[in-house]
Amino acid sequence: MDSASQDINLNSPNKGVLSDFMTDVPVDPGVAPRTPAVEGLTEVEEEELRAELAKVEEEIITLRQVLAAKERHCGELKRRLGLSTLGELKQNLSRSWHDVQVSTAYVKTSEKLGEWNEKVTQSDLYKKTQETLSQAGQKTSAALSTMGSAISRKLGDMRNSATFKSFEDRMGTMKGSNSGGQAWWQEPLPAEHS
Repeated sequence: MDSASQDINLNSPNKGVLSDFMTDVPVDPGVAPRTPAVEGLTEVEEEELRAELAKVEEEIITLRQVLAAKERHCGELKRRLGLSTLGELKQNLSRSWHDVQVSTAYVKTSEKLGEWNEKVTQSDLYKKTQETLSQAGQKTSAALSTMGSAISRKLGDMRNSATFKSFEDRMGTMKGSNSGGQAWWQEPLPAEHS
């Protein structure tokens, strides 16, 4: 059954579902389809029930319209007061978080975790692990500091070596031979032609 043949009127007794044998029957939303009287009902009782049904459906439509108008008015009042949906959401989340924090389950869980934390931090294994990690951190820090000093010293020695001085002199010679007084690696690149 294709969706074009479905009745989408929410007030319809069919509520969007038509049986296969009714797909060719046009649906007029203004007229409720007649069904055979339910056994045990007289025609007068059936007419009274249909009239009451129509009245209730009209009331539902009216209530929906009133609700929509009230929601629009509420939105306008909130806008004029500077209240935003985001602000309301934050307030609701804050209130919900507070409710969680004062709940019995949260309080009991928090207490239990506190007890476990106390037991773990007071255990010998935890203390030994903490001490070992602290010592390892201190030794690593000292090793890195020593290595940094050694590298710095080696670079200083290398800069004062004859090889580096010779290299430095050659670079200076190249710099001096350049017409602009710049070293070859500092020269601007030639402009590309488009």
